[in-house]
Amino acid sequence: MKKVFAALVALSMIAACNQNPFLQEWNTPYGTAPFSQIKEAHYLPAFEAGLKEQKENVEAIIACADAPTFENTILALENSSPILDKVEGVFFNLSESDSTPEMQAIEEEILPRLTEASNEIYMNEALFARVKAVYDNQDGLTREQQMVVKKVYQSFERNGVGLQGAAKARFAEIQTRLATLSQKFGQNLLAENNAFKEATGITVSDYYDFMGSCPDREKRKAVFEAYRSRGNHGDASDNCAIVLEILKLRAEMAELLGYKNFAEFQLSDKMAGSPETVDNFLQPIMDASMRKAKEDMKEMAALAGHKIEAWDYSFYAEKLRAQKYALDESQTKPYFQADSVLKGVFTAAEMIYGIHIEPAPEVEVYNPSASAYKLTDKDGSLLGIFYRDYYVRPTKRGGAWMNNFRDQETGVRPIIVNVCNFPEPKAEQPSLLSIDNVQTAFHEFGHALHGFLTQCNYKTVSGTSVARDFVETFSQFNENFAFVPEILAAYANDYRTGEPIPAELVAKIRSGLRFNQGFMCGELCAASILDMKWHELTSAQLAEFSGPEDIRAFEEKVCKEMGLIDEIIPRYRTTYFNHIFNSGYSAGYYSYLWSEVLADDAWEKFVADGIFNPATSASFRATFLERGGSEEPMTLYRQFRGADPDPAALSRARGLE
Repeated sequence: MKKVFAALVALSMIAACNQNPFLQEWNTPYGTAPFSQIKEAHYLPAFEAGLKEQKENVEAIIACADAPTFENTILALENSSPILDKVEGVFFNLSESDSTPEMQAIEEEILPRLTEASNEIYMNEALFARVKAVYDNQDGLTREQQMVVKKVYQSFERNGVGLQGAAKARFAEIQTRLATLSQKFGQNLLAENNAFKEATGITVSDYYDFMGSCPDREKRKAVFEAYRSRGNHGDASDNCAIVLEILKLRAEMAELLGYKNFAEFQLSDKMAGSPETVDNFLQPIMDASMRKAKEDMKEMAALAGHKIEAWDYSFYAEKLRAQKYALDESQTKPYFQADSVLKGVFTAAEMIYGIHIEPAPEVEVYNPSASAYKLTDKDGSLLGIFYRDYYVRPTKRGGAWMNNFRDQETGVRPIIVNVCNFPEPKAEQPSLLSIDNVQTAFHEFGHALHGFLTQCNYKTVSGTSVARDFVETFSQFNENFAFVPEILAAYANDYRTGEPIPAELVAKIRSGLRFNQGFMCGELCAASILDMKWHELTSAQLAEFSGPEDIRAFEEKVCKEMGLIDEIIPRYRTTYFNHIFNSGYSAGYYSYLWSEVLADDAWEKFVADGIFNPATSASFRATFLERGGSEEPMTLYRQFRGADPDPAALSRARGLE
């Protein structure tokens, strides 16, 4: 890696002398990135220039002789880093979807420096004094401006501005180290996922499909063991030491700020508010899930003729589904070709929100397998540019996600990407998606719609810049459209014959959606509880942990206490739990279930009013999707629903009653 970095430095010096795309205006369609002009050697000089520009702009805010106002302090801070915004938008998207050793080396170099620059801003007492002056006198500010001020003020508080002396220096040191560790965790997991494919012949994204369809019990067991042990092999990609250091540093950081543990710190500005609220929310879901799973397992064991083990569960669940609903995915996949599913995703958005989506071949993409689209509103105005990057490749981290290349603000429309890990199309067959893959495509575009339909004035609160346990509401809500008959009619055709999906098959899919929810909800809830229990530990408690055996013992203890049966493991075990160690969901993975309550409750209103009721759709769009984080989440929810969400909506939707 040192040799790679030395080469990068040399290339960067050359690039600094040449024209750097990040330091120029992009005269491209819609201001999109000119990917073919961007070389790896451009990144470090661009980061250097961006850090310099940001530092100068922040110093100018501090030196301003005028009394602090929203415009000369809060807005000026939001707009202090245009170069950094541009280069970060490209670099960190590509480092996740098109990673190379050179990109990883740049990331290792720049992350500590970005963290240090952030610390300099959010620990600056003179700058905070100006922010606090605006926070303390909000007369004349709009509600959106007040929410921006609140978020900025809290960012200073949560980044240690109130600390003094050695505590402040230690806090900054922790922040820098955590950035490096999180990046290393992600790199290790990418290596582990690629090693898993090499050892088993399947990708991580195909794991559940494989486990549900492979008749060879011993092979299923081998794949299960390889999957569940990722990041825990005692080799160069082992994540055990990284995990423990991250957890210990997070606990210390929270305690420096006066919190009992990291979970208490994380929850203090979320909808849930406290770890106790989350714990009390999750355990009943776990109990209901395990009751349902045990019922299903009795039927599965009767089919199998032997005890169901963890590597048997998905296989016999599919057998049971076929028996109960005469449905298996070999029947459905021919109707769910990836490009057709994308058409369905777009059709739902067009029918519900009245927008228009069309290919944008004039927009350059960063990878040949990606594609670009333009979204416009009813009046023809631009909503934004969308990149679709669906197919698995070795340079892409696992999972699926939405991200912004450019955020929305007054006069600027967003540029958004959906990244998935669907099967690659072959010469003899296109990419055919499982039912879960179809839901994933709709889920991620739900996030995208939250970004595209936003009509905020400030980046700080636009689009998906909302509380972590609110942001998944709209993605999970959008999943509901995937198998609505009117939407299916627009996209679900057999790729071989063009025949539309039969009504009886649609009925089977819809009936089967609530099947196996004991397993599906249980593994999700188990991961959420595991996340919480790790982050509820104090520094003193974590000091007792020293190695892999402690991680395994803690996991086993937590799983036993929550009531997780041996035949199910958490969706993510500690050493490959990317959400909480590298993706911002620490003490926050519960957000999926928390947001699901809101999504399911909102969907019940859509069903009651008529799914395609224009007034309901318009209210949903105006109240939620256009408002971003410009108001408190529950205030927005009550405006739309007229009441608090019903916690039982999740159980009804999943059939866990």
